[in-house]
Amino acid sequence: MTNSTDPGSKDVPAALRRRFPKYADLAPLMQFKKPDFSKSARLRSASTIWDLRDMAKRRTPQAPFDYTDGAAEAEITLRRAREAFLDIEFRPGILRDVSTIDLSTSILGKASKLPVGIAPTGFTRMMQSEGEYAGSQAAQAAGIPYTLSTMGTASIEDVAEAAPNGRNWFQLYLWTDRDRSLELIERAALAGNDTLMVTVDTAVAGARLRDVRNGMTIPPALTLKTVLDASYRPAWWFNFLTHEPLVFASLSRFTGTAADLINSMFDPTLTFDDLAWLRETWKGKLVVKGIQTVEDARKVVDHGADGVVLSNHGGRQLDRAPIPFHLLPEVNAALKADNSDAAIMLDTGIMSGADIIAALALGADFTLIGRAYLYGLMAGGRAGVDRALEILETDMRRTMALLGVSKISELTPDHVRLLPK
Repeated sequence: MTNSTDPGSKDVPAALRRRFPKYADLAPLMQFKKPDFSKSARLRSASTIWDLRDMAKRRTPQAPFDYTDGAAEAEITLRRAREAFLDIEFRPGILRDVSTIDLSTSILGKASKLPVGIAPTGFTRMMQSEGEYAGSQAAQAAGIPYTLSTMGTASIEDVAEAAPNGRNWFQLYLWTDRDRSLELIERAALAGNDTLMVTVDTAVAGARLRDVRNGMTIPPALTLKTVLDASYRPAWWFNFLTHEPLVFASLSRFTGTAADLINSMFDPTLTFDDLAWLRETWKGKLVVKGIQTVEDARKVVDHGADGVVLSNHGGRQLDRAPIPFHLLPEVNAALKADNSDAAIMLDTGIMSGADIIAALALGADFTLIGRAYLYGLMAGGRAGVDRALEILETDMRRTMALLGVSKISELTPDHVRLLPK
């Protein structure tokens, strides 16, 4: 008796009978491409920010990579911040027209093509030689704000010249020397910065143990360890040694650790009276970064802030600090109860466009990225930052469409559920 499941049986459909493959059948399958080892091809292969992080780690010496990647003490805060975005459930709507997705929004009175901007990051040219120039130009091209740090490695004027059509903001650490702080504020205004972002969570430096263990200094020192490390990343050291030494946005050249700089320059006596002085001094938009409680959000708005950034400094200051994403609904409710129109921004832990959409749904007006864009910078300079923003935009568009919303204003807390612990 013939087994009807036997491929050689006449009872088996023709498509399932074995035969010797013909060249005409194989030809369409044999599409061998010429290997492409270019930077653009390498960056195109990155589908996530985590992919860019892997590239960055391979291309950057350990000390500057860990300065970016690390956080304070046991790095509990950073881990919890990222986990917070994972511990949610999206709740999509169906049968909505999502043929067109509009990611544009308004922040502090001006339009932004995406609901995300670049956060202030210190020593950026140490991560990759293009530094702030790459970040500001990529932000300009994407139509989003760029924030230069007081501890940035390009001057306020140079960033304005590099991205003359961009929306440039300046982040301020108040110094014990108020005259020098005032000078910075005046320079920022003259350079066309429309927003001043004052950071208030750095009374003293956090215990960034990776930096301590790496012997991290500003600028990086050529020790035996770094020379050995350089042998695996020659391109980074070639770029670093053949470009101008690190020049800071707001202070003269400095040699030492980041903690030494913070503890010697920044003012641990800062109070709400200083915020009131800033409000009187600065005529543009004033944002306070480093808000970690509902009470402080209310207080800074009462003292004239146009916006707050819910942030724990990327987990780089106080370990086991409040998580901005968890704090967001409470701050949103409190400011609404006060009839405040202050902008609520959020940073820390964002590694995907879905993270951004979740934050917007729970009440954020805007988000900021630090590490996410720095991984792109270290992976490929300006092109790497562009790729990081492309990845986030693609993520956001896909997440919006799958949620059944076509524009930012349609997002509500009903689209996100915080999973119980």
